[in-house]
Parts: sequence; structure tokens; C-alpha cells
Amino acid sequence: MEFSADSTVAAVEGAVAGLSALVVQYAFSVIGAVLILIIGFVVAGMIERWAYRGLGSWKGFDETLRKFLSKIARYGVLAIVLVTVLSQFGVQTASIIAALGAAGLAIGLALQGTLQNVAAGIMLLVLRPFKNGEFIQAGGTMGTVQEIGLFATEFKTLDGLFLLAPNSELWSQAVTNYSRNPTRRNDLVIGIAYDDDINKAM
Repeated sequence: MEFSADSTVAAVEGAVAGLSALVVQYAFSVIGAVLILIIGFVVAGMIERWAYRGLGSWKGFDETLRKFLSKIARYGVLAIVLVTVLSQFGVQTASIIAALGAAGLAIGLALQGTLQNVAAGIMLLVLRPFKNGEFIQAGGTMGTVQEIGLFATEFKTLDGLFLLAPNSELWSQAVTNYSRNPTRRNDLVIGIAYDDDINKAM
């Protein structure tokens, strides 16, 4: 089988043209992806700062929860940016979202106890049944609150020990706060003899 010089040149030119078109196409995709990433990171940072400042305008809003929610806002924007970048290269975003949903479900089941502590920590920080420095009792936990975290709460017991209690346990128990009210009643039992004068004892 013989090939003419003209057909060989035409084939090479066609391959070069196709390769050039492919390079141009992906070059634009890469440039677009880079621009989206840059803009996305800038916007994510702005959203985080706005959320942090906005939550700070609420009187008494906890600092730990404020940082946590502002970070969630940032990562939410970055997740949208990542999906948008992948779509620039022709990746089906629907399948990515489905895969992320399945992965999130698997992670949620694996970290069920940890997520319960986080949810309980958020509720403790929002509803504030106790604050730092207050003396409380919740189930078998009793002591002065040192710090309320997202996963656990630190206590200092009456005998000076460090106690770390999971937030889910604190949230599921009835909490007695001995420091919340400015005044409270103390009951003292004083014994007297049968032949003592009751009026004098009182």
C-alpha cells in the first residue's frame, strides 16, 4: 500500500490542527479555573469576615461559636468554588454532588458520637444554661466551668481536679446552676438536745 506525500502532509496538518484546538480549549479551561479559584478564595475570605463581624454584633454571642460559624460559611463558599472549577473541565457536577453526599453520610455515621457532641456544644453555647466561672452539677459532673468547647466542656472540681465532660452528656442531663442567681437559700441542719430551750435555739 502506497501513501502519497500530499496525503501524509494533510494527515499531519490535521493532527496538528486538532492538537492545537485541544490545547487552546484546555488552556482557556485552565485560565478560567485559575481565575475562579482566585476570585473564590477572595470571596470566601470576605464572607468569613462578614459573618464574623455580623455575629459579633449580637450581644452576648459566644466567641467560639462565632468563629465556628464563620469558618462554616467560608468552607461552604469554597465547596461551591471547587464544584465550579471541576465543571470547567467537563466533569459532571451532579455526580460529584452525589458522591459528596454519600461521603458525608458515611462520615456522619462513622463520627456519630462526635457530631452529637458538636451539636450539643452549639446548643450549650447558644442557650447558655451555664457560663465560664459558674459552679454547676449535671448528672455525675460537678465543678466550676472553665471553658465550653464544641466537643467537650472543661471543669475544675471541688478538690482541684481537671475534668473534661462530653457536651452530649451535659446536654442530656438536668443542669443545676448554683451560680446563676445572685441569691439562693442554704439549708443548715443543727441538732439540739431534747431538754434544750427551743426558743433559745431558734
